[in-house]
Amino acid sequence: MSSATLNWGPPPPRPALEGGVHVWCAPLDPPAHVVGRYRALLAVDEGARADRFRFEQHRRQFVVARGVLRTLLGRYLSVDPRRLEFRYGSHGKPELAGAFAESGIRFNVSHSGELALYAVSRGRELGVDIEHVHPMDDGVDIAERFFSAAENVVFRALAVSEREEAFFNCWTRKEAYIKAVGEGLSFPLHAFDVSLAPGEPARLLGARDEEQAARWTLRELDPAPGYKAALVVEGEGWETECWSWDGHGPAW
Repeated sequence: MSSATLNWGPPPPRPALEGGVHVWCAPLDPPAHVVGRYRALLAVDEGARADRFRFEQHRRQFVVARGVLRTLLGRYLSVDPRRLEFRYGSHGKPELAGAFAESGIRFNVSHSGELALYAVSRGRELGVDIEHVHPMDDGVDIAERFFSAAENVVFRALAVSEREEAFFNCWTRKEAYIKAVGEGLSFPLHAFDVSLAPGEPARLLGARDEEQAARWTLRELDPAPGYKAALVVEGEGWETECWSWDGHGPAW
């Protein structure tokens, strides 16, 4: 089992998606027999992608991340996870394809360290990002390169002791936003502003297209100690429910 302590509890029996957003946190190091079970769910192209990883740890984590995704979506759709097909937008955002393209299910995935996050909704585009917090000796240089001018002003004004948390606040919020929008690296990280100071609520403060930015709501997530995470969802008036995946198989 993962050494990370999850902050979220188990789900209720068969949670209904309806108009809200479900977020799941899953450990990426289950027992070997579970990894094998997840491997059996993967499509041929996914298995080939897994085999291209040089290191066993990375190969295993990819298999688990994709296996959990297939199991989760299969549960929401009440189908065999092996039947699911995926396609990718012009900038790499994944979505359901084939017989399930019109299901209305939207999802996004992120993983870092020992954990993966899965955000699922019905009819709302969304993006999620998780990062394992660690010392950033080059944090100021990275911020100068990727953060907006306004964000850099705030970042440099913080005490050195606050910058690590602020860096990962900013990074996860930006990544979640560009993943939700679906423009990938074509949308520069410095082209919009988010809140980042420790203790400040997660907010999208400005973007190159204000009308477009108004479509999205940004929220902070707290999946486990030592991690930062953020969720961006289309529209307003939705509730977020967060659960932990047991790491051994179907969650419900």
